[in-house]
Amino acid sequence: MRSHKSLGVEQLALCWQGPGLVAGVDEAGRGPLAGPVVAAAVILDDLQPVAGLADSKQLTASRRERLYDEIRAKALCCCIALASPEEIDQLNILQATMLAMRRAVDGLRLKPARVLVDGNRLPVLKVPAEAVVKGDAKVPAISAASILAKVYRDRLCQALHEAHPQYGFATHKGYPTPEHLAALREHGPCPEHRRSFAPVREALVGRT
Repeated sequence: MRSHKSLGVEQLALCWQGPGLVAGVDEAGRGPLAGPVVAAAVILDDLQPVAGLADSKQLTASRRERLYDEIRAKALCCCIALASPEEIDQLNILQATMLAMRRAVDGLRLKPARVLVDGNRLPVLKVPAEAVVKGDAKVPAISAASILAKVYRDRLCQALHEAHPQYGFATHKGYPTPEHLAALREHGPCPEHRRSFAPVREALVGRT
């Protein structure tokens, strides 16, 4: 009797979540001093699983690159979206991150029934959503989104490095390393630097 009851409760829980596609969402680039914040939304295909998904920060760059291509090839659909440095300065980094996430979900070719977002904050979406703390290590679709966002942003930083080699973006990816801060003091900010971030504001003093 008890086993039937527990089975029924478990079944009710599954029904409550409802059928339909589930999208995972994550971002990359909240902490850097330059470049956009990037968000990705991914709906995986249960019939074409991607092996080795994990939090992008726990993977090597070469492994992330391989998984990036596999996710793009096997997922039912995915979308990568940005919020620009100008939007970050206007809105603040948290709201710009939420904007990029919303753009990623809205850009999906298929509409998900539910969205799982890494972290403890949710963007305003048109579909039911749930925040999952450390979701990039727990939920495969969020892991896939974290990989897409990270690889895409790293590629943007490589392009940024080619345009502004004096800052070393290819190495530090825009994060406030000693080398980056020294380059900021020496050269001042480039157009892609986030003016609302304190080290960039300080580097602007005396240059305007």
